[in-house]
Amino acid sequence: METVSDFVLKRLSQWGVRRVFGYPGDGINGLIGAFGRTQEPLEFIQVRHEESAAFMACAHAKFTGQVGVCLATSGPGAIHLLNGLYDAKLDHQPVVALVGQQARSAMGGDYQQEVDLVSLFKDVAHDFVHMATTASQARHMVDRAMRIAMERRSVTCVIFPNDVQDLPAVESPPREHGTVLTGIGVTSHAGVPGEDALRNAADILNRGERVAMLVGAGALEAGAQVSQVADLLGAGVAKALLGKAVLPDSLPYVTGAIGLLGTQPSWEMMNECDTLLMVGTSFPYAEFLPREGQARAVQIDRDGRKLSLRYPVEIGLVGDSRLTLQALIPLLERKTARRWRERIEKQVASWRDTVHARAMVDAKPLNPQRPFLELSRRLPPQAIITCDSGSAANWYARDIQMQEGMMGSVSGGLATMGCGVPYALAAKLAYPERPVIALVGDGAMQMLGINELITIAHRWKDWANPTLIVMVLNNGDLNLVTWEQRVMGGDPRFADSQWLPEFSYADYGRLLGLEGIRVNSADEVGPAWERALSATKPVVLEMVTDPEMPPLPPHIPAKQIGAYFKALRKEEASAGGAALRATIKQWWAS
Repeated sequence: METVSDFVLKRLSQWGVRRVFGYPGDGINGLIGAFGRTQEPLEFIQVRHEESAAFMACAHAKFTGQVGVCLATSGPGAIHLLNGLYDAKLDHQPVVALVGQQARSAMGGDYQQEVDLVSLFKDVAHDFVHMATTASQARHMVDRAMRIAMERRSVTCVIFPNDVQDLPAVESPPREHGTVLTGIGVTSHAGVPGEDALRNAADILNRGERVAMLVGAGALEAGAQVSQVADLLGAGVAKALLGKAVLPDSLPYVTGAIGLLGTQPSWEMMNECDTLLMVGTSFPYAEFLPREGQARAVQIDRDGRKLSLRYPVEIGLVGDSRLTLQALIPLLERKTARRWRERIEKQVASWRDTVHARAMVDAKPLNPQRPFLELSRRLPPQAIITCDSGSAANWYARDIQMQEGMMGSVSGGLATMGCGVPYALAAKLAYPERPVIALVGDGAMQMLGINELITIAHRWKDWANPTLIVMVLNNGDLNLVTWEQRVMGGDPRFADSQWLPEFSYADYGRLLGLEGIRVNSADEVGPAWERALSATKPVVLEMVTDPEMPPLPPHIPAKQIGAYFKALRKEEASAGGAALRATIKQWWAS
């Protein structure tokens, strides 16, 4: 007899799902049992924690463009999913969560592990969250969850009470009043705004003399079109962090990251442009965009709700980035005056020298920028890079030179810690033949990363290419928060909250049967990367770095400078002096 659980797995497979990330529990025994007997090409990926399952589903969506699916038991398992699901929600990734629940007869009886799951998931999965109470609902629940996740680029959730999971399947509900018959058919989208809107947008862009472009994750499939538009308009291109892979960083007009993690050329371009074209981005910090009234603006996004959200735009184009740019290109006039572009290219060249000089500054024991610089020189083709939240994101944004064909991602909207290693594992499972590198701080490793090293050790022998490197910045400090406390609040480092317990990440990697490499001097960094990239098994690459090296933003308001010196005066002489000396060295290198 085929059960509801058997049917759910078959339906997911028919939708093209090939792996489900999760952790077992008695609230989903029916679904886990179905995995054990299914003949569908559907793999269950056991993780160490449900939060990781949701992170991996999000990363799977980011790197493959397909719907990510995660599975958790009722009560505590469902609750654990939430952080990873919010990561998907805030980065607009299609993820479906399948969640167990207590038996229908027990609900409302204050039963063990009974949680009001519809209410719990109502915010994170507000586009679609429902509980199946009969077997005939399973078909349209799965279909609607998948379709809505794709169409809205959102999180959806289906809840299955454990007794419903074992009911006889109803593959085709009866054709009668009160039933729903759904399908899996392909959806076709127009994807391009009307001709009048395109002409109006082109008129604004053609009139601009100093055009700046800002691209994000929505432009990842439109790199060739972004490059062609930039060439026609003589524009520079800044990249939001989730859009880092839109264009190679080697292009002379790519100013790089923007915002607190951004570059000086991006800051100067935004402050001097007279026209702004935003493509597929919801970059949040208005203070790093042009002043209101300074620039005329055009924005392209597939979601009309995102238009004119960060900066007032005259023309908002709702459509697919690639198709809309393709339609816009014939209407654009090539600018013959190239002084603006030439100026941007000079600033970019100068900035690259600055990045190199900052990374080469001596530190005790190691400048945290150096590992990123040395990796950038050695990145293998088709590499996939994941980065966790924290100070590592600063150096990923500025020092890693993304090349054609590479992919990379971070937790953008949520900026949560703990995503880096789960992201890398999901990327490797989706692309086992490609090299994958995770760039993670020691705080994120202690929070979640070391757990998923166990999963890596368990699965790596199945991969076509064993190259998966987890690079850990070991500075013993929750570093980004330390600097935020100093610069934004004028507070000194609070040792009880900021210092981390000592832990040997390389030794732990070796304990699991992985390669473990520990580096604590500058001249070892390059050779360590070469050893890691040529290893025949995954590597934990531990870089022991200086916590006092400042992640200097492209622009520091006077208020923050004052707060910084106020904080250093309150710190112990040794710590405050070390931070000040490191800041001066970084400033001098600029």
